[in-house]
Parts: sequence; C-alpha cells; structure tokens
Amino acid sequence: MNAMPDWVTKLPGAVTVSDREHRIVYMNDAAAATWVARGGLALLGTDLMECHNPRSRAMIEDLLVTGGTNVYTIEKNGTKKLIFQSAWRDHSGAVAGLVELSLVLPEGMPHFVRA
Repeated sequence: MNAMPDWVTKLPGAVTVSDREHRIVYMNDAAAATWVARGGLALLGTDLMECHNPRSRAMIEDLLVTGGTNVYTIEKNGTKKLIFQSAWRDHSGAVAGLVELSLVLPEGMPHFVRA
C-alpha cells in the first residue's frame, strides 16, 4: 500500500488498514499508540485475526465477503469511542481489505437532528 498523506498519519483518530488476507498494511500514529502494548508499528504485516475472538473473526470475514460496514460505540476505561469498520476497494472495485477508524467521543458531545 502507498504511504498515506500527512493528514491521515497525524489524524487524532486511530486508522488501521488490512488487506484481503488479514495482514495489517497500515497504521497511523494514533493506531500505533493505541496498540503499543501489543507491539505498535511492529504489528504491520501481522495477521489481525490473531488478536480477535471467534465472533469478531466471523464479522471480519463477513465484511470482506459482503463489502459491508460495521459501526458501533464502545466505552473502555471511561473513554467512549466510535468504531467504524468498512471494506475498502481497489481500483477495479474489488474488496481489497478492511479499514478501521477509532475516534474518541468527547463527553457531552452534542447531537443534532437536521432537516
């Protein structure tokens, strides 16, 4: 995979990209910091399935087959995050892997309903 532009590398949210064979091919600075206890950037080239439970592995496979998206929120150690996981496609339109964005949700974040 080509290098990402600086704005992705320095984005305060974590960006992790894998290929179709589950290999981690990109982590921005925030993703590497998030996973520093498991190796940080040393995780590049490793199989992301190895750090997921069977339920998550099935979801990953489903996203790769369907080209779908999985979005949810979590709370861990008092920090709320939005997790956005989606298939990404190559130049021909074929599913080429997955991308995950993990964004911290600020306390008291406003919600607006717009027409």
